[in-house]
Amino acid sequence: MADSSRATRLHTAPPTAVADWRDAVFATLRAADIRQVAYVPDSGHSRLIALSHADPHIKTTVLTTEEEGIGLAAGAWLGGERTALLMQSSGVGNCINTLSLATVCGFPLLMLVTMRGTWGEFNPWQVPMGQATPDVLRLAGVVVHEANDAGMAAATVEAAARIAFNSSRVAAVLLSQQLIGTKSFKDDDHD
Repeated sequence: MADSSRATRLHTAPPTAVADWRDAVFATLRAADIRQVAYVPDSGHSRLIALSHADPHIKTTVLTTEEEGIGLAAGAWLGGERTALLMQSSGVGNCINTLSLATVCGFPLLMLVTMRGTWGEFNPWQVPMGQATPDVLRLAGVVVHEANDAGMAAATVEAAARIAFNSSRVAAVLLSQQLIGTKSFKDDDHD
């Protein structure tokens, strides 16, 4: 379904002079003509989720489990809309079988993945999937970009969106724990 009219809708992201890197990432999603944002609630994505809910041009969908977002993205694409799927690295494991839907059917999928189980992780249950996420995604045929620096976060999302929507591929941006911050047992939110 990759046609030239859809490919030309992706514009260069605005300068990242925005105060919060999350605001710059959201501006990049808007510039990429994202019309739907699907997510499993996650504190690492809380700012993007709030901005998506506040934008009247974006439909948000809370998912029960991450793989539902892949089906939602397929339906949105068939209806002429672009979707961003937000999840935590622990949810990547839930998507492995369903990622074949995007690959076999050839529709674009943009995933933003907040990483856990890496830099300074407090929760041992997050470590196995967090360590495996980049390799698991690559083995599933996903183009993987990593964002470790606030100044490059929006540009990294833009690059992944270009690959996803211009070549009908699955692309993921892994938002590192250095970027989103680490949690501790003292934090109120333990997800």
